[in-house]
Amino acid sequence: MTRRIQREKMRATWALPSLLLFLAFSSSFCKASASASTKQDKVYIVYLGKHGGAKAEEAVLEDHRTLLLSVKGSEEEARASLLYSYKHTLNGFAAILSQEEATKLSERSEVVSAFQSEGRWAPHTTRSWRFLGFEEGLDRRPPDDGGDQWLLPSSLDKASEDIIVGILDSGIWPESRSFSDQGLGPVPARWKGTCQGGDSFPSSSCNRKIIGARYYLKAYEAHYNGGLNATYAYRSPRDHDGHGTHTASTAAGRAVAGASALGGFARGSASGGAPLARLAVYKACWPIPGPDPNVENTCFEADMLAAMDDAVGDGVDVLSVSIGSSGAPPRFADDGIALGALHAAARGVVVSCSGGNSGPRPATVSNLAPWMLTVAASSIDRAFHAPVRLGNGVTVMGQTVTPYQLPGDKPYPLVYAADAVVPGTPANVSNQCLPNSLASDKVRGKIVVCLRGAGLRVGKGLEVKRAGGAAILLGNPAASGSEVPVDAHVLPGTAVAAADADTILRYINSSSSPTAVLDPSRTVVDVRPSPVMAQFSSRGPNVLEPSILKPDITAPGLNILAAWSGASSPTKLDGDHRVVQYNIMSGTSMSCPHASAAAALVKAAHPDWSSAAIRSAIMTTATTSDAEGGPLMNGDGSVAGPMDYGSGHIRPRHALDPGLVYDTSYHDYLLFACAASSAGSGSQLDRSVPCPPRPPPPHQLNHPSVAVRGLNGSVTVRRTVTNVGPGAARYAVAVVEPAGVSVTVSPRRLRFARAGEKRAFRIKLEAASRGRSGARVARGQVVAGSYAWSDGGAHVVRSPIVVIFD
Repeated sequence: MTRRIQREKMRATWALPSLLLFLAFSSSFCKASASASTKQDKVYIVYLGKHGGAKAEEAVLEDHRTLLLSVKGSEEEARASLLYSYKHTLNGFAAILSQEEATKLSERSEVVSAFQSEGRWAPHTTRSWRFLGFEEGLDRRPPDDGGDQWLLPSSLDKASEDIIVGILDSGIWPESRSFSDQGLGPVPARWKGTCQGGDSFPSSSCNRKIIGARYYLKAYEAHYNGGLNATYAYRSPRDHDGHGTHTASTAAGRAVAGASALGGFARGSASGGAPLARLAVYKACWPIPGPDPNVENTCFEADMLAAMDDAVGDGVDVLSVSIGSSGAPPRFADDGIALGALHAAARGVVVSCSGGNSGPRPATVSNLAPWMLTVAASSIDRAFHAPVRLGNGVTVMGQTVTPYQLPGDKPYPLVYAADAVVPGTPANVSNQCLPNSLASDKVRGKIVVCLRGAGLRVGKGLEVKRAGGAAILLGNPAASGSEVPVDAHVLPGTAVAAADADTILRYINSSSSPTAVLDPSRTVVDVRPSPVMAQFSSRGPNVLEPSILKPDITAPGLNILAAWSGASSPTKLDGDHRVVQYNIMSGTSMSCPHASAAAALVKAAHPDWSSAAIRSAIMTTATTSDAEGGPLMNGDGSVAGPMDYGSGHIRPRHALDPGLVYDTSYHDYLLFACAASSAGSGSQLDRSVPCPPRPPPPHQLNHPSVAVRGLNGSVTVRRTVTNVGPGAARYAVAVVEPAGVSVTVSPRRLRFARAGEKRAFRIKLEAASRGRSGARVARGQVVAGSYAWSDGGAHVVRSPIVVIFD
């Protein structure tokens, strides 16, 4: 069946854009589509808060129909307009409404919010697990290959089989070896989900590994006024794109020996972080219609919210969401992912979300609610070295995973794209190798130097090939520094860091006949320093509520090998007919499932812990040091900080035994939202829980990190920790003060008589022209420090402190 599907679907491969290009394209395309439409009614989500009582699903559905009837002309019209009834966790529905009808509903006392379901959401587009174990100091054997397999603590082997990881994405390719159910026991008895059949996906596609699969596209089809184009996607949980398969196998793929990308790169044993956990797949992302439907997927909130509601009702323990919004993030009450995550957290489900790929610009991180785990991206210790020998005798080190090589070990002429464009090409993108920009008579038979920026990285290689170039040298702009995402280009080529790109350009400018030799690439492991923060990873501060530090943590997201769809080529370029079982991708989409797997392992070890406790364990055990003990760095060579990585780089095994946790309840989150609403970012999220006249300020949420904006004078922050160690314990605090801020923690020692006991403490932050460190602080500056509770043994419970001076 797999080969038949490949033949039928091969013509429908999609292009992989850089996220920045996609965001611009998606925004402009959707606006154009909406303005061109003659249909005024849109899909709206009507959010009613939390379910009151234990109503049967049919009774909830009838309530939603009755509410619709209040704005519709007839019962038949009300029934026809209803797309989804959210009835498992949150209370609400999605329906086709006019703006006037939506406004009338929003004015009703039982309605929290009514907002349009838009296509502003998109996927944030394996050595990583072995690297995580090695970095934690638990495996000091020399790395033997580029593989991803790591050893779980034996106590988790059986326990993790009962953990169910939900994947909200573009579907799954069930035939991949990563999803074998060999040796797994029966499906957990508590599972309530289903295996929804469809196009090329019979119900038998599920097994004891993929225990459930569903798909959602009602809002997508309503928005685009027509059915799904089956040429470019399956009307089923089957993954045409590859993104969903990649994230699912990263989180919970089985150990597969001899896995590699095209050309044999990164060969080794591939494994997800929780290889024995079960997978439940929720497909809610689909191709964007238009002249080039291969560009990227889009995901509508109404579809995603239905998927999240079903996932929690089905019984998932962790929900992995490698999806984020474009443009300005919506307030919490109008954010489908945030609302779904809130009610999932209330049911004990950990929701892990990608932070976005819009870095290194500040204030770009998405998925900003404190009840979700927001993940940044960093590198691992593997590289794909491909030397570039210039004609002047200088060698620079590139990276590539393209399987093609230039014939013969000989120099080829070298040309800069800006010197070889067709007349009329805009000067500001003349070095970008955008489609139809290169003049064939100037690049034929040459190595073409292109710079990253606008357009797809692999698309630049396609343009060089179209114009007759022999190979591509893809250079980083200054903002990308030394970070080098690798690609399986459609012709020979390699990519180089910003400094090396400058070296190459200086050589071209100094020579009348510049040449270069591209040597073959090889996989190299144990690269140092690592990890390094990816420059593409979105940065803080949190634009909705700066008193909540985002991102929360970082995890491997650069050049990650994982399973792939058999219907998609490694580049997803139209005309690329290569088929791969595993592919290398970069993005916070790849780091998110790493954190999801870590959450699954903690859940397996501590099944009674709340979602907040699990997030706390992951955050407070993270490290801010690289594998050599130095500070985590950014890809541009600067020292990274909390706005880049949150609490630090995940250490999954440490998270199994955090010592202390910061627990938080659903009611706490509602109070937080009430306080945030004064700044326009939140609201009363549950009509049954009125906001008090003076809710506690957002920085008082019992969160594992501390962030304060506008420190004038002093602020006292209160926190409570729970002892999750085996028994009695004593902890002492150590403080690293932010520049210009005095920090006093009281009491400085905490004593616990038993496991489960709670202790409260206060952190007083006081602004000063000089802090105890002696450093001065300027207006508008962001300063960072930390405090850490230690029992003198295995437990160090660290939290960052961030102060933003207005």
